[in-house]
Amino acid sequence: MLKRVETSELRLGMFIQKLEGSWFKHPFWKSKFLLEEMWMLEALQGSAVEAVIIDTERGLNNVPEREVATAGAAPPPQRGMPLVPPRPTANKFAAARVATAKEFGTARKIAERHSKLVSRVFIEARLGRGISARTVDPLIDDIYASVQRNLYAFNGLLRCREDSEETYRHALATSALMIALARQMNLSAAETRDAGMAGLLMDIGANQETGGPPHPEDVWAGGTTDLETDAHCQHVLAGHALLKAAGEIPDTVLKVCLRHHERLDGSGYPHRLAGNDIDQLSRMAAICDTYDLLVAGKHGRPGLDPAEAIRHMGEHCEGLDPVIMVDFIEMVGIYPIGAFVELRSGRLAMVVDEDPTERALPTVYTFWSRPLDKKVKGEAIVLSQCYGADGIVGIAQLGGLDVPPLGALRESLLGAYARAAGA
Repeated sequence: MLKRVETSELRLGMFIQKLEGSWFKHPFWKSKFLLEEMWMLEALQGSAVEAVIIDTERGLNNVPEREVATAGAAPPPQRGMPLVPPRPTANKFAAARVATAKEFGTARKIAERHSKLVSRVFIEARLGRGISARTVDPLIDDIYASVQRNLYAFNGLLRCREDSEETYRHALATSALMIALARQMNLSAAETRDAGMAGLLMDIGANQETGGPPHPEDVWAGGTTDLETDAHCQHVLAGHALLKAAGEIPDTVLKVCLRHHERLDGSGYPHRLAGNDIDQLSRMAAICDTYDLLVAGKHGRPGLDPAEAIRHMGEHCEGLDPVIMVDFIEMVGIYPIGAFVELRSGRLAMVVDEDPTERALPTVYTFWSRPLDKKVKGEAIVLSQCYGADGIVGIAQLGGLDVPPLGALRESLLGAYARAAGA
């Protein structure tokens, strides 16, 4: 039975069926969940949500304390909930539980299921229509859940997937990177949700006939000199105006939309902010956005190998937050999924999985032999468990090899690895 309960009367063990009011008023990703931790109860009672709907068949019923005292009965059992719960971060950000190869399949379904949703949001923005935050809620929720199950799969899939919708792919990839980075940095659930939404919507102004953001190398090389009047700058201002007009977009997301091209040394745009004037989420977005633009390619430039992009950012990171960069590299790995590497055995391989305890020793899938100068049967090698029998000697150079275009090669190798892993 469904029953409306004021938040002040909530107890551990109740099943929340619905939270009244805007989902931005509460710090939870789901509107349906079991109230099983003290931090969850305290967060909900401290939020702007005045009442909820509970399902008494899936959790405890509401029995006010005054009725318990009158009846002389003991309070209902709390289903074994501890009096002093563990730290929230230990519960919200559990270690990866699903194998990467298996999560690839789920991530693919999420991307395909929401492609029309993201396209519609960006088209409506182009037409000047309002943007509802609730519209993208299911997508952010699905990406968050995938990252919770496995930190590497969703972003790894996007690195290795051919997709003609560049704007959609960049939005989805940046959202996933932001969520994963927020998880790496142990940000709260509310901050992580804002990070994911910011990554998805921060370039929405690029559809306003503004030309979109410049390639990172243009900025590093001084290609945009008058940033206040440059057309690239306008996509930031246009996107911020669109999101602000929506009315229910969090202020933190609005800031990211406006500031994700600002740099700590004051070289960014549109307002040349520097240092502490740039908020944390915007600093995170600057890194995630730059990385994805480098690996995806833009304005006629081919994308960099993911490992090369990491190294490239390290050489031009004066304007990027160095502390967050450490967290970012810890998150994606020194050799991210999709990177092509050369092994000590002379074989070439693509990184297909990460080892969170051995960042420099990922799992790779072979496809070419330098000594034989030909394709070889694919083999998955877990470098962290091969005890030095083989290892990475550097980023592979694929020029002159008889292989498909890199995008198609990545997609083919990732599929072969997933099939070999039985996913």
